[in-house]
Amino acid sequence: MPMTKDEVFAKVKDVLTSALAVDDEEVTPQAKLSEDLGAESIDYLDITFQLEKAFGIKIPKGELIPETLFSNPEYVQNGKMTPKGLAELKTRMPFANLTSFEADPDINRFRDVITVDALVNYVMTKVNP
Repeated sequence: MPMTKDEVFAKVKDVLTSALAVDDEEVTPQAKLSEDLGAESIDYLDITFQLEKAFGIKIPKGELIPETLFSNPEYVQNGKMTPKGLAELKTRMPFANLTSFEADPDINRFRDVITVDALVNYVMTKVNP
């Protein structure tokens, strides 16, 4: 039976409170993992591992966060995502809301794209293919 978005959110919330040692009420759909919840690079590995375990899914490297795009000069120039890079990002991250990043595609702001809701949407594609 397919999982509902509320069920997925509840489990993602459990993962994030455990991995990031944050309170339940801090984990809202709009919360940004890095800025609002304090996630650092190493935390993303732990979160990925815990999501795989909690949901019984496999998250291939680079699928949730396509880091390789940021080192490609075709996709990034002068610290900003190119239109071609943004198009590729949309293709690879259909689960994330890229609207604010598109308005200012500074790669230093990319982590703002990774919200709790983006994680929930990503997991939904895995548990309800």
